[in-house]
Amino acid sequence: MDVKNVKAYFDSDGVVDYYAKASVDLGLWASEEKIFTRLFAPDDSLLELGCGAGRIGFGLYELGYRNLLATDYARSMVVKARDLAKRLDYTIHCRVADATRLDFEDEIFDGAIFGFNGLMQIPKSAQRERALSEVFRVLRPGAWFAFTTHDRDCSIHRDFWEAETLRWECGTEKPELEDFGDRTEPTDHGLHFMHVPTASEMQLLLNKVGFHIEVSVMRSELGKESAEVESFSDDCRFWIVKKPEALG
Repeated sequence: MDVKNVKAYFDSDGVVDYYAKASVDLGLWASEEKIFTRLFAPDDSLLELGCGAGRIGFGLYELGYRNLLATDYARSMVVKARDLAKRLDYTIHCRVADATRLDFEDEIFDGAIFGFNGLMQIPKSAQRERALSEVFRVLRPGAWFAFTTHDRDCSIHRDFWEAETLRWECGTEKPELEDFGDRTEPTDHGLHFMHVPTASEMQLLLNKVGFHIEVSVMRSELGKESAEVESFSDDCRFWIVKKPEALG
């Protein structure tokens, strides 16, 4: 899957409007609030990747977090987030940034967030690894990173993945797919791309980059979300990982 096509999807008016509605009407999930407030202090310098139209950033601002930089590689999303922040009178810094090529110095953030399965919407395994490596680089030693993925082993779409396994074994998978676990769905705004990993796949990747895995838990295990949240997002796995403290 070409990253330009994925980016064009998130820059489309309809998708931006969908994320904007969630930013205003939905806010933080109960699980997100529970995790973020335990990991991060209000005065921590936080980097949010894949901020969309500002849903997580606005929720954190409402909880007293004031040192947050919200970023997204889709310029239209950032423009919308800035516009909504201005209307809400929220002082939140938003900028365009590519998670695979972060223009920040080493070890300058106290924490990072990549919400709503954003990491998994980066095509190609090498690029997802590169994004994780960039997050690792810009975090100070001992800092937390929280993100979500789907979990192929916990998927309610088992029939699909069994059929997909056979397609890959026969070489009849969709031509735009790079890695097993990739999935595309046609929408009115183009192809929606998502990589759906297994927990073991993510564990290997996180260990390779250097993160220490503290918690890996399905959202449904953390408590009940509202009907609106469950309609907005399927169940997903939270990953809470830490950059090890500097040696010596």
